[in-house]
Amino acid sequence: MSGKKLRLVAGVGVLALVAAGTVACGGKQGGAARDDTASEVTCEVTRDTRVGIATGNATGVYYVVGNALAGQLSGATGGKLTGTAAETGASVQNVEQLVAGQYDVAFSLFDTAVNAVQGKGSFTAAQPVEALARIYDNYTQVVVRNDAGIASVADMKGKRISTGSPKSGTEVIANRLLEAAGLDPAKDVQAQRLDLTKTVEGMKDGSIDGFFWSGGLPTGGVTDLFTTAGDRVRFLDVTPLLPKMAELNPAYQAGTIGRDAYRTAADTPAIVVPNVLLVRKDLDADVACAITRTVFEKKDALAQANPAAKGISLENARRTDPVPLHRGADKALADLGAR
Repeated sequence: MSGKKLRLVAGVGVLALVAAGTVACGGKQGGAARDDTASEVTCEVTRDTRVGIATGNATGVYYVVGNALAGQLSGATGGKLTGTAAETGASVQNVEQLVAGQYDVAFSLFDTAVNAVQGKGSFTAAQPVEALARIYDNYTQVVVRNDAGIASVADMKGKRISTGSPKSGTEVIANRLLEAAGLDPAKDVQAQRLDLTKTVEGMKDGSIDGFFWSGGLPTGGVTDLFTTAGDRVRFLDVTPLLPKMAELNPAYQAGTIGRDAYRTAADTPAIVVPNVLLVRKDLDADVACAITRTVFEKKDALAQANPAAKGISLENARRTDPVPLHRGADKALADLGAR
């Protein structure tokens, strides 16, 4: 775990979570039990259970949607299942801490999840994780200062560039894009491994020339930057590097950051990566089923927290291959009619 203290917040407020933990039937809440693979999946959580949800940077979409999901679990399960969302460094760190048992659910970029189950990239061995569902898409958002002289990723050579939090999915994508442009991330740029909050501060005060960010639309920190410094910053089109990125991982796809997302003058072509919710293989199947069901039944509430959640759909929910679906999630999606 990183040295930074994790900020824990309940989806509907700390007091609500504390109350649920102290007055729930049975008195004491426990963590999610291990799965009994011989048992039938009913989707009914019968004992007081608390799950920890690993999200991402505080000004990112993972954090907002994760807190909203945490806040919906209790009402969806008659108070038996409660959730706590934590600010983290995001994808790679989330998988590591999920496997270590520090969390029960983790948001992850799909390319990181694929690397995890295949033991590639940031992972030296296959990780025992499975998916609850594919959810909304993340957009690779590359922003530069107008006075930095950067017209392409290759122009970032020698510049002060934020590549995202250490062990984040953003950092993975940033390094791959730099390499695709012929640069060595460790030598050719002045890499600033910062979270989004500090990155935005650096863009505003001129201590950073540009940054990479992978997040849903809109991301709060990016909205803040374009609202306060819109005439000094702009998006960079990185889609010329998409063919090389797709060779590394088919998760990378073409997309568009619409002008309405941040009230920019024009649409920006972008590289898109799906997101998945991950759990350990041994998570109790009924808990996994209940969480998955809540994601789709409470989609509107999640979208109220951030519009990116509108991208959650049953049509795409099962599209997680080669990351296997957890058997509890499979049951929930079958019941919901996902094909």
